Amino acid sequence: MTNLSTLTRLCPPPRSQPASINWDHVETELGMRLPEDYKLLASTYGPGRFADYIGVQHPHGVTPYSTLTGPRPSQVRAYLQDDYDHSTYPAPYDPQHLFLIGSTDNGEYLFWITDPEDAPDTWHIAVNEARGPQWFTYDGTLTAFLTSVLTGTIRVPQFPDTLLDQPVRFVPAAPPSHEIRETPTRGSIDTETIRNWARANGFSVPPAGRIPREVREAWEQAHPV
Repeated sequence: MTNLSTLTRLCPPPRSQPASINWDHVETELGMRLPEDYKLLASTYGPGRFADYIGVQHPHGVTPYSTLTGPRPSQVRAYLQDDYDHSTYPAPYDPQHLFLIGSTDNGEYLFWITDPEDAPDTWHIAVNEARGPQWFTYDGTLTAFLTSVLTGTIRVPQFPDTLLDQPVRFVPAAPPSHEIRETPTRGSIDTETIRNWARANGFSVPPAGRIPREVREAWEQAHPV
């Protein structure tokens, strides 16, 4: 059984067929070839989130910042490069070989390690810590990574222990109810900073694990970039 077959059994894709993707156009716009597993994953599921926690960049993302060809990958790479140059939380890889492919509700980012650039089907996955030094590397494709995480085969230290407490599922992304304006990207934020702010402002947050989405959104509204 392939990784995608396992993933679709665990997290069934939407019943309605996602819109077709012009991969030649996407790759031309990005200036690079993409892994075949990702093309099949994106074509099968469309834009959305896994386990109510992991969002994957998609050519048809519903906001500019969830779109594969949008501004977020280059913006995140720029702040990674700044961290790397100033030894703040330097990535263990050349930032120019890290391409943003997903993010989590707690502010971690998922990257392709695009080395070698001309062999995308050999790219592996890296996950950073939200404003911390820890990195996790998975020696496999994005589809294999998602399958391994959501079946509990591997555990990413940065992810909450409660990630698999509820049945995992895929939820298609819904268009935002208001216009999304381009703003400067926000780097990952220490989750304890958000917890302290939330408690001081009357929100209930768990001492560890996943920060509720409404709490993170409230914090971001109170702390615009």
